[in-house]
Amino acid sequence: MTSQVEITLKARPRGCHLVTREIYSQLPPLPSSGLLHLFVKHTSCGICINENADPDVRHDLSAILDHLVPEDQSFYRHTLEGSDDMPAHAKSALAGVSLTIPITGGRLNLGTWQGIYLCEFRNYGGSRKIVATILS
Repeated sequence: MTSQVEITLKARPRGCHLVTREIYSQLPPLPSSGLLHLFVKHTSCGICINENADPDVRHDLSAILDHLVPEDQSFYRHTLEGSDDMPAHAKSALAGVSLTIPITGGRLNLGTWQGIYLCEFRNYGGSRKIVATILS
């Protein structure tokens, strides 16, 4: 059986943000086993799984991505939407826009130190929409 909901995440500043609880709170009851697929409906943010305990990881990951894909490069052609826009698209391609997480015992089967991150790559990205598809 398949069900699907659209989740709205609150607006966040640029950076990597732990959103596991916010996503959980908007999901319907999960089956005893299956898969949760999450798809971000935007081209200037990403979603990934990473460390859920130490906030320094989120800071460092954001700093690494900013270092890898800096703003205001002379070779960027897509510049009409601001200096953070083209780098946001590139970072989104690196981070990805979807995840598949196993469901076991009616819960997401994440590792002990794993959480879901929304990686916001725009300075003012606004609220973000995620399509959550539950397969059982």
